[in-house]
Amino acid sequence: MRGSETLVRCNNCGRTVSRNKAVADEKMIRYGLDANNKDIRFQTSRKVYYCISCAKHKGIFLRKAEQAARHAARQRSGMY
Repeated sequence: MRGSETLVRCNNCGRTVSRNKAVADEKMIRYGLDANNKDIRFQTSRKVYYCISCAKHKGIFLRKAEQAARHAARQRSGMY
């Protein structure tokens, strides 16, 4: 249905963007006891959304392209 896509907030600038236009990224959150997080007790991931301009500025598109290239190389070599 047209116009029924939910709106999300950009994690960087706060702009309201529809979810199908926003760039989703996984953010790892680690909780540890020491200052250097060498002793990790709890780890979780959270999905954050960025608008197109913030994603381009933060270099998320380049990082996703590198991850996709690594994944394709692993599939070609037979690791998966």
